[in-house]
Amino acid sequence: MNLPRTILVPIDLGDHTTEVLDYAVGLAGRLDAKLHILHTLPLPVIGSEIPVTISDSAIDDLFAARRQELDRTVTSYAGKCAFASVELKTGDPRTGIQEAAVRLRADLIVMGTHGRRGVSRLLLGSVAEHVARTAPCPVLLVRSGTATDR
Repeated sequence: MNLPRTILVPIDLGDHTTEVLDYAVGLAGRLDAKLHILHTLPLPVIGSEIPVTISDSAIDDLFAARRQELDRTVTSYAGKCAFASVELKTGDPRTGIQEAAVRLRADLIVMGTHGRRGVSRLLLGSVAEHVARTAPCPVLLVRSGTATDR
């Protein structure tokens, strides 16, 4: 068994992001691995069930705001970890994560899961579950509220 040297960390920039990044940064430090951060902005933001058109400038503004938030998040880890890459993509997160894992030849994906059950999981789906089932490498899921200082 080879230890992971290339770790992909998809983040959603939600409340759980810090827990996932803390875990991934700690793991990468112990394994001397490179971290690649990915945030995928799903577009259209509003589904086709709502007949609203989003202008190009509104999408550009949303993209710029997410870029700022992603940059702020990564900057907060300065000195703790040097990230090999930080990407902001648009599209389906499930597809974006799969494509990045293949392109980067990731040895491991570390990502968060909210642990939704029942109707909320049925309605919202689970990106983490999809990735865990279809990823080209092992997937480590960090459940919200369970990460501790390691």
